[in-house]
Amino acid sequence: MVLIQKSGKRKTSIAKATLKEGKGKIRINSVPVELYQPELARMKIMEVLELAGDSRYQVDINLKVSGGGFMGQAEAAKTAIGRALVEYNTKLKEIFMSYDKTILKGDSRRVETKKYGGPGARAKVQKSYR
Repeated sequence: MVLIQKSGKRKTSIAKATLKEGKGKIRINSVPVELYQPELARMKIMEVLELAGDSRYQVDINLKVSGGGFMGQAEAAKTAIGRALVEYNTKLKEIFMSYDKTILKGDSRRVETKKYGGPGARAKVQKSYR
C-alpha cells in the first residue's frame, strides 16, 4: 500500500495531503470535496483532479487545511494534491506544469510586514503644512 504525504502553502494557509491507494475519495477536513464550500474554492481544487484524469480514481486523498482565508486554503490544498499526485504518477508533472506552475511550485508571495509611522506596510500618516 502506497502512502504519500505532501504539503502546500499559500499566504498563511497550510494544507497537508495524505494519499493512499483507494477508490477516488477526497476529503478536506473530513468533508467530501463534493460538499466543500464555497463553490469557488471547490472549483479551484477540482482543477487539479480533472487534469489528473483516471489516476485520481486509484487513490484516496485526505487533506488537513488550516490558517488564512478560504481561497488561500483552496490554493494550498491544490498545491498539496498536485504534489502528492505527481509523486504517485510522474507522468502528471508535465501536464500540471503546462497548465499552471503554481500547482507544483506554489506562490512565494507573502504579506509585507507593517512598519512604524502608519496603519500598514506602506501607508504613512499624512502631514499638513497649513
